[in-house]
Amino acid sequence: MSPRHVSTRRDEILAALRAADEPLGIAELAETLALHPNTVRFHLDALLDAGRVERVTAPPAGPGRPALLFRAHRGMDPAGPRSYRLLAAALADGLAAGPGPGAAAQAAGRAWGGRLVGATEPRSRDDAIRSMVALLDDIGFAPAWPAPGGHDQRIGLRHCPFLELAETRADVVCPLHLGLMQGAMSALGAPVTVDRLDPFAADDLCLAHLSPTDPREDGR
Repeated sequence: MSPRHVSTRRDEILAALRAADEPLGIAELAETLALHPNTVRFHLDALLDAGRVERVTAPPAGPGRPALLFRAHRGMDPAGPRSYRLLAAALADGLAAGPGPGAAAQAAGRAWGGRLVGATEPRSRDDAIRSMVALLDDIGFAPAWPAPGGHDQRIGLRHCPFLELAETRADVVCPLHLGLMQGAMSALGAPVTVDRLDPFAADDLCLAHLSPTDPREDGR
């Protein structure tokens, strides 16, 4: 069964539930849509997992287990289309239009990084860097530490998860990323921070430069 065919079947089941005045059972849906009950059950399970359908227990109608009924999720479709890129562009434009956009974006990034890390015990330099690299990897930066060339005072970022926005709004997106890393390192209690970000140091690479928080230390 092709993915398109699967999607069409699920849309048909969802449409039938939305059109019904009352929750429906598997047998009713199967009869209405001329499908095998096992086919209906298979698609209902997927719709339940996606939060698009809700399971309802019918009132008792005698001995035995009450029948299971189903209805469409009440409220907006949780699997509907999203436009987060449009939202990100609008927010970036708003920051850029304000006073000191780079500083404001960096401050927002620091707060963001601190929230992502949360409360934690202070880490050693290398442990903190590894923790931040794992965080950057989760977000989608494809980080490498040491950076290409073996530089352990740099973190290489092979991908930008906000690439299209960074190409048009680098004045706020790049400071946001820098602040994110600084906020994460601060929350980790690290003796090192990120003092500079070189966007697109190569065609496929940005470089985050590490430095000790105490200039008397060598960063190790």
